[in-house]
Amino acid sequence: MKTNLLLRLSRSFAMAFAMLAAAPAGAFDLTDTQGRRHRLADYQGRWVVLNFWATWCVPCIQEIPEIAAFQTHNPRVVVIGVAMDAENTAKVKQFARKTGHDYPLVLADASVEKQLGEPRALPTTRIFDPAGKVTYDRVGRVSRKFLEEATRTSPPAKA
Repeated sequence: MKTNLLLRLSRSFAMAFAMLAAAPAGAFDLTDTQGRRHRLADYQGRWVVLNFWATWCVPCIQEIPEIAAFQTHNPRVVVIGVAMDAENTAKVKQFARKTGHDYPLVLADASVEKQLGEPRALPTTRIFDPAGKVTYDRVGRVSRKFLEEATRTSPPAKA
């Protein structure tokens, strides 16, 4: 009896986990530093790349030019940077310009973190497929080549 109950609970947990993993990502509604709104629902049919970074994060700084080059050559893909150290807005904006961050920039605050969650570490990149499902959500640097491969096919190749 106890074994049957454990087996049923185990199956229920596995099914719930599988359903959660396959579910579309939660919608987001973000406003960038230029006052433009970015809603996942508005980008249906397009790939969306969110990149979480901070001014003090060396790998983040190293990947920003790669992400900017990707965005320049792939205008069909929406790329949004999320600065996690947004206490000094002017400093973050200046830093972003200096490093070549020329795609939309969102400054993290409680509202942004509530919608997107706080990344485990930096840099973190999250990629949504054209249906709005997360296909990639990992810590570590990404390259232009990786982003091109990840947004061309599904699932993306390893970083």
